[in-house]
Amino acid sequence: MTLPAKDSLFKNIKALLHNARNQVIKTVNSAMVNTYFEIGRLIVEHEQKGNVKAEYGAETLKTLSKQLSNEFGKGFSLRNIETMRKFYLTYQKTQTLSAELEKGQISSAKFTLSWSHYVFLIRLDARERNFYEIEATQNNWSLRELKRQFNTALFDRLRLSKDKDWIKALNEKGQIITKPHDAVKDPYILEFLGLKEDASYSESELEQAIIDKIEHFLLELGKGFAFIGRQKRFTFDEQHFFVDLVFYNRLLKCFVLIDLKIGDLKHQDLGQIQMYVNYYDRFVKTEKENPTIGIVLCKDKNDSVVEITLPKNNKQVFASQYQTYLPTKEEFQAQIKDVEVEKNKDKNR
Repeated sequence: MTLPAKDSLFKNIKALLHNARNQVIKTVNSAMVNTYFEIGRLIVEHEQKGNVKAEYGAETLKTLSKQLSNEFGKGFSLRNIETMRKFYLTYQKTQTLSAELEKGQISSAKFTLSWSHYVFLIRLDARERNFYEIEATQNNWSLRELKRQFNTALFDRLRLSKDKDWIKALNEKGQIITKPHDAVKDPYILEFLGLKEDASYSESELEQAIIDKIEHFLLELGKGFAFIGRQKRFTFDEQHFFVDLVFYNRLLKCFVLIDLKIGDLKHQDLGQIQMYVNYYDRFVKTEKENPTIGIVLCKDKNDSVVEITLPKNNKQVFASQYQTYLPTKEEFQAQIKDVEVEKNKDKNR
């Protein structure tokens, strides 16, 4: 059905105005962040030139806060002024902002996130800060999503089963996906589903909860994923089979099949996902697409079962655990330590 001309005109103008407003917000945000960086620079340079002692410096910031607040209103509390100073000290080595500002090129500066993002990022150590800044920029994370990814220890989860070269690239360039293993996490944190850890639920209820929160689930899956469908049926020898969730990863150029298991992982589960993968490789994917990936997403697994069931050169089938609650930092660090201990044991065998 074709829209009436006046409705079409309204929708086009509405889209144009929304786009313009978004561009204005981005420009204003960039100017604000760059200005705060410059304020931090001026404070630090004033301290350095005058060889300012700590006590005098603290009083100077208090006075400056009062003066700026009287002149410009909110936004210049002592805490914010101190944060601007810390912002400059954190990013001074990687920015050439002063020279750009002198040329009147404030929009060319490298700060692309909001001030709230940077207030959060400067609290992190250098490795994590660089990673989360890159990921937040590339994936357009809101502050809320940035905090969630940090709280779910995304950086550490990605490091767990990777080699040293991959981890080095992770620190410097963010998550780079070039092969199937790069796109798989273990564990996946699904606290946004609202399923209690000790509650009983079926696999269909887990699937429905994921569908209801599909945008959140896509963010947890990571880069390049697009949702294709649920309970995708295929048939051969007059038997019907259903893949719980089907995705496509545009970076890897392949289908990604996910089979949900609410209990312990069994070797039959791996055999089943392998059969699904084989079917998609032979009858669904095109010649230009890469081999299909299969993931069994389970409540619990035994790595020995996974290792002995799958071939040594396996590059397509994976088993990952999921958690329906957000672990505390201490709980997650304990989990990481356990995994590292097991990895060291394997190396010594």
